[in-house]
Amino acid sequence: MEQKEIVHIISDSVGETAEFVVKAVAAQFNGGHIEIRRHPHVEETDDIEPVIETAKKQNAIIAYTIVVTPLKAYIDRRASEEGIIAVDLMNPLMEAFMKKFHKEPYHRPKLMRKLDQEYFKKIEAIEFAVKYDDGRDPTGLKKADIVLLGVSRTSKTPLSMYLAHHSFKVANVPIVPEIAPPDELFSIPREKCIGLMISPEKLNEIRKERIKAMGLKSDANYASFERIYKELVYAENIMRKLRCPVIDVSNKAVEETASLIIEMFKNREELLK
Repeated sequence: MEQKEIVHIISDSVGETAEFVVKAVAAQFNGGHIEIRRHPHVEETDDIEPVIETAKKQNAIIAYTIVVTPLKAYIDRRASEEGIIAVDLMNPLMEAFMKKFHKEPYHRPKLMRKLDQEYFKKIEAIEFAVKYDDGRDPTGLKKADIVLLGVSRTSKTPLSMYLAHHSFKVANVPIVPEIAPPDELFSIPREKCIGLMISPEKLNEIRKERIKAMGLKSDANYASFERIYKELVYAENIMRKLRCPVIDVSNKAVEETASLIIEMFKNREELLK
């Protein structure tokens, strides 16, 4: 059995970035038969010295992601004194950024953890969009940042997901003449609501394609102009009652409509500041 080489990872955060890089490099050498030992949340030289001693005994490599200058200097000095290979995984790119942007780095640890909060916020928004898609739970309307409403095939779901990736919690409500909108829709601030309208011709075209994809007959009532006019008139009345902004999505890509909505909400936030 082939003996594994050892790489010690020293990080002022959790060490995930360093481990990913080390594994990627190790994969290029005989299948990556290495043992990785993480030493996270290093904040002072006393945390470093035991790693130096162990790495020397094992003839191991040290890879580190330390941004605090005195700690980095300490690792470099001690590794040199003990004849240990120590690799700063961040410094080459850090220097490239400094040269390109003519700025000094913050040299503050755990900034990625703060950035991760945005990631988790995005995941929460995506889960929200899935949970409150297609009006399945009207209680979500009060919790949502944005509420989309429109007839079937006006891109409510893709729009919800696209906006969720921008960290907006979005619920959407289908407007169907035979089903009264949920009461909650009329009790939330109208500024939250965005109506989605579409031309009858475009909707007819989209629904025909949908019917074809589902293997149904092309003359289904769902795509008939009579049905479409009825739905659009009903939807328009609902939107007028709500007095909400309305966007015509007839010839707009999802990204274009989403950009309009994002801009709309950003402008409102600016006015409230």
